[in-house]
Amino acid sequence: MKIALMDSGIGLLAAAAAMRRLRPDADLVLSSDPDGMPWGPRTPADLTGRALDVARAAAALRPDALIVACNTASVHSLPALRAALEPGIPVIGTVPAIKPAASAGGRVAIWATPATTGSPYQRDLIRAFAAGVPVTEVPCPGLADAVQHADEEAVVRAVAAAAALTPPDVTDVVLGCTHYELVEAPIRAALIERTGGNGFVFHGSAEAVAGQALRRIGARPEPGLPRTGGLTVLLSGRPSELPAEVLGYAEGRLFAGSGATVGQ
Repeated sequence: MKIALMDSGIGLLAAAAAMRRLRPDADLVLSSDPDGMPWGPRTPADLTGRALDVARAAAALRPDALIVACNTASVHSLPALRAALEPGIPVIGTVPAIKPAASAGGRVAIWATPATTGSPYQRDLIRAFAAGVPVTEVPCPGLADAVQHADEEAVVRAVAAAAALTPPDVTDVVLGCTHYELVEAPIRAALIERTGGNGFVFHGSAEAVAGQALRRIGARPEPGLPRTGGLTVLLSGRPSELPAEVLGYAEGRLFAGSGATVGQ
């Protein structure tokens, strides 16, 4: 079994780590675009072009499925990616976890990139799954870039700015960018300070997306299997080693020592 994941940068690590936990025997292809990131400020057409290049580089290695581990690419490029690769390769997008966050009926905050915040795609999800629930859309400029470069000081600044825009009575926080799942701890700390407690729930997408990819190919989670899965890293289409920044995160350290080879 081979599963490919794509993103502009290292945000794909959260879903990759989830897949590694669910299926330790799966070969993983991590395809990102350091030459073209960040994707958020690009026009939808330009972003889609970059996403297609990253997806096709991964598809050349014949994966059984491709996870678009990027909310911004899923918002703007998912139809084009599916048109290019399906039905040969199932394409699984990443949707902000608004539905489970709203199901408890509390007050929801959605942390997302400026490109995703206020987008018709996100607003449609809010109308479909959070009608009648108080929802605050929180743009987080600079946070994904800070995470990408493992810049702890910049992460703290961006998180503090977003926390200041988050209602103090929030009960559920949607992490609407895959990069944000890598810095859940500092986000939690800032929100505890903001809310005066820790009575809120985070909602990410990594586990759900990994599980959906397995379902699409007729596989099931088997976390007890031996860890025999290989790893291939593509940086803007080039076979590469894992970027040094990934070691700054627990999800990245899961792959330390895995090596990176050109998969077949």
